[in-house]
Amino acid sequence: MNSRRSWLVFYIGSFAYLSAVLQRTSLGIAGVSATERFGGSAAVLSSLAVVQLIVYAAAQIPVGVMVDRFGPRTLMLGGTALMVVGQLTLAFSPTIAVAIVGRILVGAGDAAIFISMIRLISSWFSGRIVPLLSQWMGNIGQLGQVLSAIPLAWLLHIGGWTQAFVAAASVAVIALIVLLIFVRDRPPDAHELPRSQSWGDALTQLRISFRRPGTQLGFWSHYVTQSSGTVFTLLWGFPFMVYGLGYEPARAAGMLTILVGAGLVFGPVLGILTARHPLRRSNIVLGIVTAIGIAWSVVLLWPGTPPVAVIVGLLIVLGIGGPGSLIGFDFARTFNPQRSLGSANGVVNVGGFTASFTIMFLMGLVLDMLNNLRVAGGAASDLYSLDSFKLAFAVQYVIIGIGVVFLLRARSKTRSQLSRDEGIEVAPVWVALSRAWKRRNGRA
Repeated sequence: MNSRRSWLVFYIGSFAYLSAVLQRTSLGIAGVSATERFGGSAAVLSSLAVVQLIVYAAAQIPVGVMVDRFGPRTLMLGGTALMVVGQLTLAFSPTIAVAIVGRILVGAGDAAIFISMIRLISSWFSGRIVPLLSQWMGNIGQLGQVLSAIPLAWLLHIGGWTQAFVAAASVAVIALIVLLIFVRDRPPDAHELPRSQSWGDALTQLRISFRRPGTQLGFWSHYVTQSSGTVFTLLWGFPFMVYGLGYEPARAAGMLTILVGAGLVFGPVLGILTARHPLRRSNIVLGIVTAIGIAWSVVLLWPGTPPVAVIVGLLIVLGIGGPGSLIGFDFARTFNPQRSLGSANGVVNVGGFTASFTIMFLMGLVLDMLNNLRVAGGAASDLYSLDSFKLAFAVQYVIIGIGVVFLLRARSKTRSQLSRDEGIEVAPVWVALSRAWKRRNGRA
């Protein structure tokens, strides 16, 4: 554990996750090109991203069960291979129907990478470094978004649709090769419990994990923190900046890298806070989702076009939501045994992507509805007007607000279980701060 070989596995696995994020976000910078290539309404365009996320979310629990059954290496190899095939299908797709098949394959392959990597970290490392490594892995992976926002966007502009997506697929081919050569499920001397020996045993572990309040708390933590940034980067952020705000496509693509930069800066900070204050993780989550709500309120209520500084502030806050969502997996790790961790991580990872594809699809419907009303009133069609985008993005308040309610409910159950099973009482945060202040003054 925590050996030089462990670090090699960590870096190779993180590169595979970087490749997966590149494949996942490649459509985000190609939204305008997809409209030109395939035509169609906002709802049709959103279906390209939505179907990918539906497949991703639907595959999480089966993949989690298979990680417990067959090990993370097998799942990472199979998932990366599927992404290669999916991106090549998208690269040469002549119609929207073929493109959707490609995105289905990308979504299915992508589904296997992240939770397998979380399992690898838990198998190769131990101690307080584990939540930090989860944040570092997430940050390394998000560099894939930088690759899609800058070099891939440039290649799309210079070489066209097919060349750009073939290039993206080539990165996944490299990841497939290095995974095959260097990555193994666990150290040779590891003393882990044996894997599930049958599908029945694996499904039993899944049911038990799903019933644990800590797993449910992880699900809703991921749901509320990850979704807004995913919606922005995977589909609607680029058209919003290009058509709604009037930014040049190159500038809009570059702006998306701000989310990655924010994650790189704040991810390690969140990892340290999570490791040092494990009983306050839900407060960190609620603080992040509150900041996201405030940032969106400023943008959506701003009269006319918001200034660049306001948009930059929004992107920074959305970027914090990415590493913030990894706290959900820390809940899964601490409230589940190692042998069922794949299933628990699969449950958690469904959260943010369920919220994401729901928001994406509803936004497409709202944009189409507003444009149809505009045309019916005798005005010219303006599908991606700023006013329409502001109303469409407001959908988030309903979907994420529901998640906050269930998060608070799951937190209450988890704290009750801690009190009952371990005798740990978690006081409200203001009480804890008051006690800390008194202790500090007493020492002074």
